[in-house]
Formats: sequence, C-alpha cells, structure tokens
Amino acid sequence: MKIAGIIPARYDSTRFPGKPLTEINGKSMIRRVYEQALKSKLMDIVVVATDNKKIFDHVSSFGGEVMMTSAKHKTGTDRINEALKNIKCGIVVNIQGDEPFIDSGNIDKAIAPLLSEKDLNVSTLAIKIKNNSDITDPNVVKVIFDINNYAIYFSRGILPHVRENPGSIKSGLSSVKYYKHIGLYVYRKSFLNDFVKMKKSYLEEAEKLEQLRILENGEKIKVIETKKDSHSVDTPKDLLQFVKSPVKRRS
Repeated sequence: MKIAGIIPARYDSTRFPGKPLTEINGKSMIRRVYEQALKSKLMDIVVVATDNKKIFDHVSSFGGEVMMTSAKHKTGTDRINEALKNIKCGIVVNIQGDEPFIDSGNIDKAIAPLLSEKDLNVSTLAIKIKNNSDITDPNVVKVIFDINNYAIYFSRGILPHVRENPGSIKSGLSSVKYYKHIGLYVYRKSFLNDFVKMKKSYLEEAEKLEQLRILENGEKIKVIETKKDSHSVDTPKDLLQFVKSPVKRRS
C-alpha cells in the first residue's frame, strides 16, 4: 500500500507571516521539514502542499515535490485533502510544516499501526511530560488514552485532573502520568475524505482542537507513545531554540 507524506505550508500565518521560508542555520524551515520526512523508511512520497508561489518556487528550487492548492482552506487538513486528489495512495501522513527537526522514526512509529490494524483509520503520537510547566500550559495539548492506547480525550487543560491536592502539580507528576500530544497524524485516505466533510463539533470548537471532531463522531484514534519529543515553531521567539545566528527570511 502506497504511503504519502503531505506537508501543508501556508505563508500568511497570523502570528508568524512567511514562517515556512524562515532560515534556520542556512536552510529554510520548510526544507528542513521536507528533508527530515524523506528519511522515513515507510513513506513512498513526500509532497509540500501550499497556496503561495514563493513557497512553491522555493521547494521546487531544491528539488522538492510541491503542489499548489486553494488559498481558501482554513486548516492544513483541508489543504492535504485537496492535494490527495492528485496522489494515488492508501495511507496519508499529515506532517506539520513548522517542526524543522521532526524525527523520521516518529513518523514511522505513527504509520505502523495502520499497517497492522486493518480497521484502524487514524493514529497519532504522544510523549510523557517531564516538565511541570507543560502540564498547565494551554499551548501544550494533553491526551489521555485507554489500556489499548486509543485516545479518550485531548485537552489544553490539565488532563487528567488530580482530585486529591489538585493544586500541587509537582505532587501530581510523581503519581500521575501526563502525556503531551504530538500533532502528527496518519489517516487512511478514504477516511480523511470523510473527515473533512464532517461538521465541526462542539468539543472541537470549545478546545480549538480539530482531532476532537474524530472522537465526537465515534471514530478511534490510536495513540503511540514515543520517547522523542517534537518542537514546533509558532512565533519568531520559538526559533531561539533552533537558530545559531540571526533569523533570516528568504525573499
């Protein structure tokens, strides 16, 4: 079964315009994501899906596969679904375009369940939280899952809530396992086409987490635990963890 990795890349980010073309130690962010994805042992093709000619031309310049998509898409998932109309595959990986050092092993970990579980349509990743501050940070999405590693819920809040002494996060860390959700998704192509047609759900709107639409519609999401974290770049300030020189942007 052919497996495609799609990297949605939008230029007009509200918090960080031009983010995909920002240089990190001599290479653009989108190129770093693309090259990391190419290291996957399970994906057959990697494609950047964008609505911007500058990004299109830049990816083409370093030999990357790239497709132009509509500028009307509100989510990367919708952009990926459009790109898939021109790609023959059975499984698709949604690779975030703002994680320049994404681990290719994580990509393959997330793909594996769909190869072994024929009735599974979606999988994703999680890592055990080690820093107290991450538990209360709404920008760090938490996930809880059942004994078979299927997601129960995703939240920006503290999840799970510790009833006994709830104010002591330090105490909670020693007795409760908290997991950070890593936003890489693997879908069966047929399911993704159905997913984008589903009406936005109540919990999705409340938490601003698209994956909750899947759970609210009764579908399972397999959660694979990893030991390797993945860090996204949401703002120029986030780049400081990666760059060794002043930030530049390609024209």
